[in-house]
Amino acid sequence: MELFSQNPAVSVEIENVAPDMSAYKFVTLLGKLSEVTDDERKRAVKSHFVKLISDKKISENSLYALGHSPTESPEKIIGEDRTMVWKLVDVKEIVALKNA
Repeated sequence: MELFSQNPAVSVEIENVAPDMSAYKFVTLLGKLSEVTDDERKRAVKSHFVKLISDKKISENSLYALGHSPTESPEKIIGEDRTMVWKLVDVKEIVALKNA
Protein backbone atom coordinates (compact mmCIF):
# COMPACT_ATOMS: atom_id res chain seq x y z
CA MET A 1 0.00 0.00 0.00
CA GLU A 2 2.93 2.28 0.63
CA LEU A 3 3.93 1.99 -3.05
CA PHE A 4 0.49 3.20 -4.16
CA SER A 5 0.82 6.16 -1.82
CA GLN A 6 4.21 7.06 -3.29
CA ASN A 7 3.21 6.50 -6.93
CA PRO A 8 -0.50 5.96 -7.59
CA ALA A 9 -0.09 5.84 -11.40
CA VAL A 10 -1.64 2.67 -12.88
CA SER A 11 -2.69 1.09 -16.13
CA VAL A 12 -6.03 -0.75 -16.01
CA GLU A 13 -6.92 -3.14 -18.81
CA ILE A 14 -10.41 -4.37 -19.59
CA GLU A 15 -10.66 -7.18 -22.08
CA ASN A 16 -13.15 -9.41 -23.80
CA VAL A 17 -11.62 -12.33 -25.68
CA ALA A 18 -13.30 -15.27 -27.42
CA PRO A 19 -12.08 -18.66 -26.13
CA ASP A 20 -10.40 -19.38 -29.48
CA MET A 21 -8.98 -15.80 -29.70
CA SER A 22 -10.90 -15.21 -32.96
CA ALA A 23 -12.48 -12.07 -31.53
CA TYR A 24 -11.11 -9.61 -29.01
CA LYS A 25 -11.56 -6.16 -27.53
CA PHE A 26 -9.14 -4.40 -25.20
CA VAL A 27 -9.37 -1.03 -23.48
CA THR A 28 -6.49 0.32 -21.43
CA LEU A 29 -6.98 3.29 -19.10
CA LEU A 30 -4.00 5.21 -17.73
CA GLY A 31 -4.73 7.04 -14.50
CA LYS A 32 -4.22 7.03 -10.76
CA LEU A 33 -5.59 4.98 -7.89
CA SER A 34 -7.34 6.72 -5.04
CA GLU A 35 -8.43 4.89 -1.90
CA VAL A 36 -12.13 5.10 -1.06
CA THR A 37 -12.37 6.08 2.61
CA ASP A 38 -16.12 6.71 2.94
CA ASP A 39 -17.51 3.70 4.87
CA GLU A 40 -20.91 3.83 3.17
CA ARG A 41 -19.37 3.87 -0.31
CA LYS A 42 -16.94 1.05 0.58
CA ARG A 43 -19.82 -1.08 1.86
CA ALA A 44 -21.80 -0.46 -1.34
CA VAL A 45 -18.85 -1.48 -3.54
CA LYS A 46 -18.19 -4.60 -1.45
CA SER A 47 -21.89 -5.54 -1.57
CA HIS A 48 -21.88 -5.16 -5.33
CA PHE A 49 -18.80 -7.38 -5.59
CA VAL A 50 -20.37 -10.10 -3.41
CA LYS A 51 -23.45 -10.02 -5.65
CA LEU A 52 -21.20 -10.31 -8.71
CA ILE A 53 -19.47 -13.38 -7.24
CA SER A 54 -22.85 -15.00 -6.68
CA ASP A 55 -24.55 -13.94 -9.93
CA LYS A 56 -21.62 -14.86 -12.19
CA LYS A 57 -20.76 -17.98 -10.18
CA ILE A 58 -17.16 -16.83 -9.78
CA SER A 59 -14.92 -19.39 -8.10
CA GLU A 60 -14.63 -19.18 -4.32
CA ASN A 61 -10.86 -19.21 -4.91
CA SER A 62 -11.19 -15.55 -5.90
CA LEU A 63 -11.63 -14.84 -2.20
CA TYR A 64 -7.88 -15.44 -1.75
CA ALA A 65 -7.22 -12.21 -3.67
CA LEU A 66 -9.37 -10.35 -1.15
CA GLY A 67 -7.64 -11.72 1.93
CA HIS A 68 -10.28 -14.34 2.67
CA SER A 69 -10.36 -18.12 2.60
CA PRO A 70 -12.48 -19.89 -0.03
CA THR A 71 -14.15 -21.70 2.87
CA GLU A 72 -15.54 -18.39 4.16
CA SER A 73 -18.83 -16.93 3.03
CA PRO A 74 -18.33 -14.13 0.47
CA GLU A 75 -20.60 -11.97 2.67
CA LYS A 76 -17.68 -11.65 5.11
CA ILE A 77 -16.14 -9.25 2.60
CA ILE A 78 -18.89 -6.75 3.42
CA GLY A 79 -18.69 -6.94 7.20
CA GLU A 80 -14.94 -7.03 7.66
CA ASP A 81 -12.37 -4.38 6.84
CA ARG A 82 -9.73 -6.68 5.32
CA THR A 83 -10.46 -5.47 1.79
CA MET A 84 -9.52 -1.99 0.67
CA VAL A 85 -11.53 -0.22 -2.03
CA TRP A 86 -9.80 1.89 -4.67
CA LYS A 87 -11.12 3.92 -7.56
CA LEU A 88 -9.51 4.98 -10.81
CA VAL A 89 -9.19 8.77 -11.07
CA ASP A 90 -7.43 11.33 -13.25
CA VAL A 91 -7.63 9.15 -16.37
CA LYS A 92 -5.09 10.69 -18.77
CA GLU A 93 -5.33 8.30 -21.69
CA ILE A 94 -7.64 5.63 -23.07
CA VAL A 95 -6.30 3.19 -25.65
CA ALA A 96 -8.61 0.69 -27.37
CA LEU A 97 -8.00 -2.25 -29.70
CA LYS A 98 -10.59 -4.39 -31.43
CA ASN A 99 -10.49 -6.85 -34.29
CA ALA A 100 -13.10 -6.47 -37.03
